[in-house]
Amino acid sequence: MRIEPPIELVVFDMAGTTVAEGGAVYECLRDTLADNGLEIPANDLQEVKGIDKYDALRILIEKSDMREQLLPGLDAIHEDFVERMIEYYRADPAVGEAPGASETFRRLRQAGVKVALNTGFSRDIAQTLIDRLNWERDELIDASVTSDEVERGRPYPDMIQRLMLKLGVTDPRRIAKVGDTPADLLEGKNAGCGLVVGVTQGSCAREQLEKFPHDHLIGTVAELPELLKV
Repeated sequence: MRIEPPIELVVFDMAGTTVAEGGAVYECLRDTLADNGLEIPANDLQEVKGIDKYDALRILIEKSDMREQLLPGLDAIHEDFVERMIEYYRADPAVGEAPGASETFRRLRQAGVKVALNTGFSRDIAQTLIDRLNWERDELIDASVTSDEVERGRPYPDMIQRLMLKLGVTDPRRIAKVGDTPADLLEGKNAGCGLVVGVTQGSCAREQLEKFPHDHLIGTVAELPELLKV
């Protein structure tokens, strides 16, 4: 397959796409709310995958019968969630890169393709992961942006547009967006990306992703270099 125009930048999601962490983010969301007296059904968690985690907590609370009780304390609830995630990502042995992530980054950059990360996490959580996996130290990524650094998180295109400015990419058709949630795919579509790729061995099954805009579905990011012929 030849992609025209050629891809200049690949924007990867983190948890579930390039980071293997056992679904901890959604366990932490559930546990944080449970400690505040709110039990969340699994189906409700599906609806907030991939989006800004502050917004995810707000949406889950607003849907519940505890909204009036919990919404005034949303900032503190989110801070509790952040502290749980940082501790888990800093030290838990289950956390690591998704199979083939570093090699995929390396092959893309050797082929002259820029590599960037974006995420529904805030900067403090994302940086904990980036530092633990040594992706900046090993010069495997060119840039990253987090949902608290833009006005709107996924599915809006703001994070991709911020990365375009950072990296000097002017044509969204030369960008590939890769992620494991519907919010990732919608973000890529809304940004006008030339290639939108879903990863099916992350937090969402193939049948879930098939319903949303995409150009290709792959199992893991290790398959991306072959797709892009790099």
